[in-house]
Amino acid sequence: MAGTERLAQVIDWTGNGLELRIEVGGDGMARLVRLSAPGGVRRLSDAGLPLLDVVVAGEGRGWSSGRHCESEAAYRFGYAGHDVGQGDDGSWRELRVDLDDPVTGLRAEVYYRVLSGSPASGAVRSWVRLENRGTRPVTVQSVTSFLHGGLGSGPGPDDLADLDLLWAENEWIAEGRWQTRALRDALPDIDRKQLGADPRGCFGVTSTSTWSSGRYLPAGAVVNRRTGHAWAWQIEHNGGWHWEVGECARRAAGPGPGPQGRHAPQGAVSGAYLALLGPTDAEHHWQVTLDQGDTFTTVPVSVVVSAAGFEGAVAGLTAIRRAIRRPHEDSRLLPVIFNDYMNTLMANPTTERLLPLIAAAAEAGAEYFCIDAGWYAEADQDWWDTVGAWRPSQSRFPGGIAKVLDAIRETGMVPGLWLEPEVVGVKSEIVRQLPADAFFRRGGQLIVEHGRYHLDLRHPAAVKHLDQTLDFLVGELGVGYLKLDYNIAVGPGPDTGGLSAGAGLLAANRAQLDWLDAVLDRYPRLVIENCSSGGMRTDYALLSRLQLQSTSDQQEYLRYPPIAAAAPAAIAPEQAATWAYPQPEFTAGEIAFTMVNAMLGRVHLSGHLDRMSDPQRELVAEAVRVYKESIRPAIAESVPFWPLGLPRWDDPWVALGLRAPGSSRLAVWRRAPAEASDSAAVTLPLPHLRGARVTPRVLYPSHAGAGADWDANASTLTVTLSGVPAACVLSLKVS
Repeated sequence: MAGTERLAQVIDWTGNGLELRIEVGGDGMARLVRLSAPGGVRRLSDAGLPLLDVVVAGEGRGWSSGRHCESEAAYRFGYAGHDVGQGDDGSWRELRVDLDDPVTGLRAEVYYRVLSGSPASGAVRSWVRLENRGTRPVTVQSVTSFLHGGLGSGPGPDDLADLDLLWAENEWIAEGRWQTRALRDALPDIDRKQLGADPRGCFGVTSTSTWSSGRYLPAGAVVNRRTGHAWAWQIEHNGGWHWEVGECARRAAGPGPGPQGRHAPQGAVSGAYLALLGPTDAEHHWQVTLDQGDTFTTVPVSVVVSAAGFEGAVAGLTAIRRAIRRPHEDSRLLPVIFNDYMNTLMANPTTERLLPLIAAAAEAGAEYFCIDAGWYAEADQDWWDTVGAWRPSQSRFPGGIAKVLDAIRETGMVPGLWLEPEVVGVKSEIVRQLPADAFFRRGGQLIVEHGRYHLDLRHPAAVKHLDQTLDFLVGELGVGYLKLDYNIAVGPGPDTGGLSAGAGLLAANRAQLDWLDAVLDRYPRLVIENCSSGGMRTDYALLSRLQLQSTSDQQEYLRYPPIAAAAPAAIAPEQAATWAYPQPEFTAGEIAFTMVNAMLGRVHLSGHLDRMSDPQRELVAEAVRVYKESIRPAIAESVPFWPLGLPRWDDPWVALGLRAPGSSRLAVWRRAPAEASDSAAVTLPLPHLRGARVTPRVLYPSHAGAGADWDANASTLTVTLSGVPAACVLSLKVS
């Protein structure tokens, strides 16, 4: 601790790859002063931030910045005790720190959790529970799920100088585009000593509405480019969220415990803070009034600290993603799924079109067959704004859809269907059958977006409608796979029930999760894919429950590699479903390229396999065989690495690796020709294999044109791919 302030309490929490220290000063305020991994930065942080930030109506902030680290109320919360124990199922160790605000009567319980007996990952989950123990209502306008002022915490007068900030921009058919910016460039040095005050700005990333990743992934990282130490995080929420990184003062003696004491011009040393939040008033129209005895719990978040750079931090997040995921046999089996949509039937299925595809998919080795959009619409119907009843079309399936589903089962595959359960078209008969309160409403009006209304799963009639739908599809028709899509975003949210729009949306988000839990409790073997125009809801509120995540709706196979390669930074590899849609007009190289797109994750096979020549079908079947025999068994215990760094959208070469004990798998894509040759090579640094004896082998494709040479001294692999486009998957066995 800086200065000579007397400590009233020190809480040291170590083990499981994490070192966490909380100090309680003589002023009663608890501060998180260390969060580090073994081998990481161990110096205590001097930042004078409390464990949480709470903006209360009628008080606001003590420093008019708009940042989520300077509220008046937060600095009043005094230490009231702590408890160390186990999580609900015994697989987690848990630290709970209790804080009391004597003015509002709010009790805050700040939770930190780490996995019991986990490898050293430096990962912690955090959230906050508020309870009003006072006698008057308190309106809360924001509360952090995690707050820490110790990013960087290195030697020197400017902790920010060596830090890079990473975040991922998301766009329909262009998901997961990671960006890097020097933190000191994002947060310019304004000479705080001379100014006599902290900055007012920060670098913030916000997602609004019902697409949790509609503009950005709910994740980010800070990496020290000099030491390689990294901090990475994710916000586990299926609605609006916000995170920010800013500059904060080191703690110095001041007039008192409030934020005003942090803005004296003493000292020139700067620190960086991280604040992670769910919905807030400023960003999401969220606030909640707590009457006496009422409680509110923030959305959970996870933070990883690593001495092994960004890849080490992602490995820690991957461990958390696997630990919080609902147990399901799909995560062990990783079946190959054929879906008839992408570049194939495109939401226009019929019995006549499906039967040849079913036979060809089974021959190629698919284990599930999903009939995508359109199965519920009559052949001459424009169905977009009429959906909601979810009953099979008669004109598309003259003998009934059950016969098509039986045909799928007869090949040994499991049948599946596409569904967009949360929406009802404005022209659907369901609108007249359900009460108005079963839909999102704001200002007394139904919220409409792109010809659809949005079901509010807080209402029992909405839940009953969807339960009846699933009981018919799964219980009666025997569907074993559902692709749950979601193609609209509805603004701030519903304000029914006297709630603010943001609070209504948060409640509806949580009701959606409750409904999904109930569905999987009722049908535990059902496999559910999370899709939202591709990857517009890539979050671990949903993915802690659902088995797969669609990575994109990208239709151009040459543009898919940067999406597929970046996906494991945000999704556990065994959940990242990528399209492979070979076509009969493709060359052998093009077929291999599009198959490689999916082979280090979950294979979403599509394409007109029924129209292919025998050699073309064999090239597809070869990829599926290699996937099943040589790649799939290790995916669920692998962590990702990027020999060329995280991919940029236009990179001519892209590479993704999955690292497992004793071996690695590596996908390499060549998307652009060499300037003066029709063959080219790329050299890939593999520092994690330094000094090892490595035997590289091309797993796919088996035809000539790909090669690899290992340089043990330089720890590099040189991969040669002839022709453009070209791609391959390699095995790197360590002996």
